[in-house]
Amino acid sequence: MLYKSTRDPSGARYTSAEVVKRGIADDGGLYLPESIPTLAKDEIDKLRHVPYHERAAHILTKFLTDYSFEELLDDCRAAYRHESFPSGPAPLARLDDRLFSLELWHGPTAAFKDMALQLMPRLLTRALKKTGERRAAHILVATSGDTGKAALEGFRDIDQTRITVFYPENGVSLVQKLQMATQTGGNVDVCAVRGNFDDCQNGVKQLFSDSELALELDRRGAFLSSANSINWGRLVPQVVYYVSLYCELQNCGALRAGDRFCVCVPTGNFGNILAAYIAGLMGVPIKKLICASNLNNVLTDFLRTGRYERNRTFHKTMSPSMDILISSNLERLLYYIAGADKTREYTAKLAKTGSYLIAGEEKDKISESFIGYFADETETTAAIQDIFKKYGYLCDTHTAVAFSCAEKYRRETGDRSIIAVVSTASPYKFA
Repeated sequence: MLYKSTRDPSGARYTSAEVVKRGIADDGGLYLPESIPTLAKDEIDKLRHVPYHERAAHILTKFLTDYSFEELLDDCRAAYRHESFPSGPAPLARLDDRLFSLELWHGPTAAFKDMALQLMPRLLTRALKKTGERRAAHILVATSGDTGKAALEGFRDIDQTRITVFYPENGVSLVQKLQMATQTGGNVDVCAVRGNFDDCQNGVKQLFSDSELALELDRRGAFLSSANSINWGRLVPQVVYYVSLYCELQNCGALRAGDRFCVCVPTGNFGNILAAYIAGLMGVPIKKLICASNLNNVLTDFLRTGRYERNRTFHKTMSPSMDILISSNLERLLYYIAGADKTREYTAKLAKTGSYLIAGEEKDKISESFIGYFADETETTAAIQDIFKKYGYLCDTHTAVAFSCAEKYRRETGDRSIIAVVSTASPYKFA
């Protein structure tokens, strides 16, 4: 499997180890595989009966072809061990016959980012060896809260790496700030930024595109890489838990093989829901991807109207990990829908004017798979209370946004299909 940049129509291709090491393309684009592998029905049936780490290794082997199955199995077994995930990597909670919660927050930092960031440092370490890289990888991370701590914990004292995390000073919860500020390890740095997540992310992207900085780092025996979901090595482990979700919905008797279901994902940077989209392309029968936003509803407007407009009021909300106005991973979806030339045009317009518009067939293609809703602060609070009163189930503020949007989808469409809400953080992390 070879990879290409979302902005490069030239035909340049890279191996999976190279893209895990690089993080972001030289042209500023994001890497994607040349094709999406598919899962046969008998493969999925076999995956139903094996533990999570074996499911992960099987799926990753299809994308990371520089790695052997044995290497990936060893890494997945180590990443998802009981000591790190005492309740299991991705347990499924059944609220009623049509509503489920995929709990992705049972890892060491109590956020869904652990699902990828307990594994990614292992993939990067192998990538450095496979590509003959002697320099140290300096990982730069912009975080809206959860990625930072999960990345710090994952890369702590990993050989041949150093990590610097940038977070918005007043844009994370107290627990998130303390998690990052008290991180131990000889190769970790944390930096608060006076601004929001988009300021952090833009700053990191500028560092990646600074050729003089790259030369100076090379002289000192280092290079920049990323642990955000712009790095394919961060995104592809997230595909796994959507395949696993389909397996578990069958195992508990909620679905039969081939039955379609909906997934509702609280998202800011679009990576988590994009992973679900890729799982759908692989053969998981997802009927509709419900994109759940908070008051920073730039994605809701885009999915509804085709216009991406970042020139708007930025809201600090009780779901701070979603307080984002520039959703980087949307670029990957644009590539699948419109190709490299159009993607480069759209991203250039966004950088220059803060907006772009898609229409016609491109908009229709996106609407086939996605629908967007948002929940304001009052609705988020109400969802926490309603879900607890109805089911005795406590959810965090981000998951509450998703529950609220799932209910809006039901009311608007009348669709009675099973909905799996993706629960992204422990409720105690956002008290």
